[in-house]
Amino acid sequence: MRAAVIVFPGSNCDRDLAVAFEQAGADVTMVWHKDTALPEGVDIVGVPGGFSFGDYLRCGAIAANSPICQSLIAHAERGGYALGVCNGFQILTETGLLPGALRRNAGLKYICRTVGLKVETADTAFTAGYGVGDVMNVPIAHHDGNYFVEDAKLQELRDSDRIAFTYEDNPNGSVADIAGVVSRNRRVLGMMPHPERVADDGHGGTDGVAMFRALMDQFATA
Repeated sequence: MRAAVIVFPGSNCDRDLAVAFEQAGADVTMVWHKDTALPEGVDIVGVPGGFSFGDYLRCGAIAANSPICQSLIAHAERGGYALGVCNGFQILTETGLLPGALRRNAGLKYICRTVGLKVETADTAFTAGYGVGDVMNVPIAHHDGNYFVEDAKLQELRDSDRIAFTYEDNPNGSVADIAGVVSRNRRVLGMMPHPERVADDGHGGTDGVAMFRALMDQFATA
């Protein structure tokens, strides 16, 4: 598996995501936001958490207009895989690669804690290592994680089995407890919790390991 991790000014989880990919066996390249092209032959693009451009407009809105994001969009549109975590999820919605928007948390406060994350579908390369109904313990760290879509789009997500994860105990007001969704072709995942922070025993948990291993298996057999 060849992975690229995009780095924006304000990214603070880029190395964590790169290490999680590497520990699963991937060859990882870090890509600066001003670059105009992804490395040749990349299988998956990681869009990391953090505070891209200080979140001075809407979270992820400035990053979505960085030069590299045009290559990210083209990569996804030709069937490439992408994983956006936290601020990366916000960026994926701002680029239009995923539906919906991330709004200010319902309690209007930054939240940093571990939450129960329920697997809603195993029918993606990201979640194939879990069973439907499995509960992972995964950290969150966000101020604008309140996922919103209109009723018609929510029904579409449900009907097409595109809700990847839900919160056991909704911490931020997200509609239908949604914590992560996938694209129509199921190759782009955006999620607010941080699986890369539970991909090593030294971090206090390994519930995210199965995600990165499942991705490796996907590309090993492709």
